Parts: sequence; structure tokens; C-alpha cells
Amino acid sequence: MPTDLLGREYETFPAPEPLKQHGPARVIAMCNQKGGVGKTTSSINIAGALSQYGRRVLIVDFDPQGAASVGLGINANLVDNTIYTALFNPRMDVHEVIQHTEFENLDIIPANIDLSAAEVQLVTEVGREQILASVLRPIKDEYDVIIVDCQPSLGLLTVNALTAADGVIIPVAAEFFALRGVALLMQSIEKVQSRINPGLQVYGVLVTMYMKTLHCEEVLQRIYEAFQDKVFHTVISRSIKLPDSTVAAAPITIFAPGHKTSKEYREVARELVARGVIA
Repeated sequence: MPTDLLGREYETFPAPEPLKQHGPARVIAMCNQKGGVGKTTSSINIAGALSQYGRRVLIVDFDPQGAASVGLGINANLVDNTIYTALFNPRMDVHEVIQHTEFENLDIIPANIDLSAAEVQLVTEVGREQILASVLRPIKDEYDVIIVDCQPSLGLLTVNALTAADGVIIPVAAEFFALRGVALLMQSIEKVQSRINPGLQVYGVLVTMYMKTLHCEEVLQRIYEAFQDKVFHTVISRSIKLPDSTVAAAPITIFAPGHKTSKEYREVARELVARGVIA
């Protein structure tokens, strides 16, 4: 039987059949307070792979930098409503905020720099940790998965994402410094579990930016020692095609479907379905 890079035996996960009906959505927070570990890239490309497997996917861009919006061809500075307006206008129909991308089964709620003000404004709001959950509640039956692309911090926006989520995927770059912050993130997840969202799970740790070097192999082993079977079988290789696909404003699974990194993201999507995380 074939093995993964950690020596674990596993067969390639089968391609899932398209769904005949959709919803209710599983909400996944893509979360790590360290920047530059592949959160947005993984959000876009896992979403792209799942949409090609017939799942209806919504990305919530929850980062004021708005990288997920740009990465799917949406200029959030030119749209009337973003996730920021949805958070602070309880009467707004969330359907007004959703942007349909040019890719089948893939929608996004965009974000722009306005969202940076939300951290301060949320402090005085009633039920401030649960505002994103209330925004997403009316549309959960319309999608199979909602991926919240979090900003690189552990502030109130991230707490909102963890409160709204059923589970967390933690992207970790295969480098030593990326490892150091994960313990802090786990503490935050445990606090949200104990105080606000007891059903919150860690769906998996996704190793990104992997190269065949001794350093990357050592980091991969350290990640496995910390998280055991939570580590996805597939690791995401460092690749120039990923920035190319970002410039082209398309998931790599659509931009370069035969590329090695496309196959890796499709394998992660299949593993999520095979494990029952997503229908």
C-alpha cells in the first residue's frame, strides 16, 4: 500500500459523486495567526476543488486585506456591500453581499480595508462573538461548505469565525517559525470551545510550502508529533504556479488542472469528503 510523507499507509481517496441536493453547510474556519502560511491560497483552492466535485461553496473573506476577493477576481473596493456592512447592519439581507464568481458552484462574500475598523466597533456590540454566525445562519441551507478565510491575528474577528465554525483547518508552513504560533492558536480554540462553541473541532492541520529539504522534513515530523492523525495525508508543495493562479484570479485546480499542486489540493478536498467533514 502507498504511504504519505510521514510513512502512514493510505490509498488515494476516491473522487466523490456530485450531490443531488445541497445544504446544510459545514462552516470551516481557515485559521492561523501567523501570516504567509497559505490560508487564503488554501481557502481558494480547496473551495475550487470542492466546487468542481459538485459542492456548492461560499468563501467568506474575513481579512481586511481582501486577498481572497482579489484571488477570485472580485474588486471589493468597487462593490456596494462587503462582509463589513453585513456585520453591522442586522436588517441587511446577506444575499445582497454575496458575489457570484465566474466559476460554477463558487461564491464569495468579499472584504476590503473597511473590515479593519470592525475589530474596534465589535467591542461595544451585543453578542459580539456571535455576529458572523448570525450573518451566515440564513444561507447555510444553500451551500454545502462555507470557508471563512481568517485574518492573521487572534482578535475579535477570528473569535467570531471560530464561534460561527463547525471546525477549523490550520494551515502551517513547513518552516520552524510557523510552528511556534500554533500553540497560541490552540489555546484560543480551546477557550472558544469551553466558553462559546463546545461543538468546535479541529478538522485538520494542512502542511503548506513543502520542499524536499531536511528542514522541511524535520518540521513535518514535529507537526506530526504535535497533532498526530489530525495532519492531512497530503502536503502542499511550494510552487510558482500558485502565485500565477492568483494573478489569473482563478483556483489552481481550474487554472492548471494537471499541475502537481492542483492534484494535492484535490486530494485534500477528497480527504475532507472521505472523512465525513463535508457531505
